[in-house]
Amino acid sequence: MRTAEDWFELYGESHKNALNKAIHWVCIPLIVLSTLGLAQAIPVPGATPWLHAGTAAVALALVFYARLSATIFSGMAAVAGVCLGINGAMENSGLPIGAISAAIFLVAWVAQFVGHKIEGKKPSFFQDLQFLLVGPAWLLQFVYKRVGVPVSRRAPATG
Repeated sequence: MRTAEDWFELYGESHKNALNKAIHWVCIPLIVLSTLGLAQAIPVPGATPWLHAGTAAVALALVFYARLSATIFSGMAAVAGVCLGINGAMENSGLPIGAISAAIFLVAWVAQFVGHKIEGKKPSFFQDLQFLLVGPAWLLQFVYKRVGVPVSRRAPATG
């Protein structure tokens, strides 16, 4: 099983260009927000304001993050909570969350592909779809490094 550092190193191989990285810093959060908004907009019978397709998507993603590290799991849970809250506020205000999310999603992905054209490398998820979940955690690990939070839990040595 790959460690968080393994995933981040592999992901970083196609994200070295400064402009591509800057595009990712803007677009990955927008893609997370809009993906959850699209999921949240799916009509589900019996759904509540906090129990819907968006929270189901978050739960599945958090399983992946929990396998990487406790700190990545915690941070991504917080990010997801903020995104769900923003989307819920949009929805409660009567804004068309599905249409807004679709527009954000489309624009952000076009920008990501422009960034990869500049980089000269294909997006990582062409190699492995799990990189779609690695991207947001990759950004989070830079924040963690800046504030001194460890990214991975290491298993105690046995022997």
